[in-house]
Amino acid sequence: MSKSASTACFVATIDLSLAKKLETDLISQGFEMSRPPYTIFSAKKSGLSCSLYLSGKITVQGKGKEEFLSFYLEPEILQDFSFSYPAAEHDPTPRIGDDESGKGDFFGPLCVAGLFAEGDGIKELLKMGVKDSKKLNDQTSLAISRELKKKFPHKIIKLFPEKYNELYEKFRNLNHLLGWCHAAVMETLIEETKCTKVILDQFAPAELMINNMKKKKITLDLIQRPRAEEDPVVAAASILARAAFLEGMDTLSRQVEMTLPKGASAQVIQIGKRLVSKHGPDILRTVGKLHFKTKDAILS
Repeated sequence: MSKSASTACFVATIDLSLAKKLETDLISQGFEMSRPPYTIFSAKKSGLSCSLYLSGKITVQGKGKEEFLSFYLEPEILQDFSFSYPAAEHDPTPRIGDDESGKGDFFGPLCVAGLFAEGDGIKELLKMGVKDSKKLNDQTSLAISRELKKKFPHKIIKLFPEKYNELYEKFRNLNHLLGWCHAAVMETLIEETKCTKVILDQFAPAELMINNMKKKKITLDLIQRPRAEEDPVVAAASILARAAFLEGMDTLSRQVEMTLPKGASAQVIQIGKRLVSKHGPDILRTVGKLHFKTKDAILS
């Protein structure tokens, strides 16, 4: 099975014994079928087209190509994930992935998560549709997170604003607070799995995490790099962290009987002012990260 891709058109070669399954699946997904010359079929839906040729060559192009490849064609037909994860090389080496969510949002918790996977478990991550949580919608992140928690060793730290603000006053630096959280997650998973290879989506100079782990007297093979979510194990951790953040936002929204928006936008300031008007300024300690300049804008 060979495979290549470009921004315009994805091309692969498949075993023609899969043609019937592919056609049946596409019909069930709402594709309209036709049979141009030299093809077994051509399927189209909402600007997306998928054609299977008599040679076994398959082409995919158009709107929604990435989602179609990642969530259907790769796991169900190709059994190969080099389009979704070109840099990961599907490395089966046992490893822990680490990531966080919520650090740029005024409302809600800071969440740090780690996950361990190896061998066939990494293939299972790919089949589940795991990718960087920033490329998934909220409902998909929540659904995949539930499956991840059932199947893989993991650790999640969720700091709601009251605890977050207390710790921030101690650390006086977000990167130092993040380093403390990541170190705690790594320590737990290393102890549980005996795996010492950790890949971290880098958020600060490398020395910060190295020093944190030295303080804990933990020896590990720590790889820190930007965009580490290209590795499926880190991507899985990013989904756990994102889902924890979303669940935390839901908890706080129900607590204050008001939907809390993400980020630090004008809408966040507007909702913050409404909360202060209703509950007084102390409510911000319960729902928000007080070192953000957003707090001053809300209280002005």
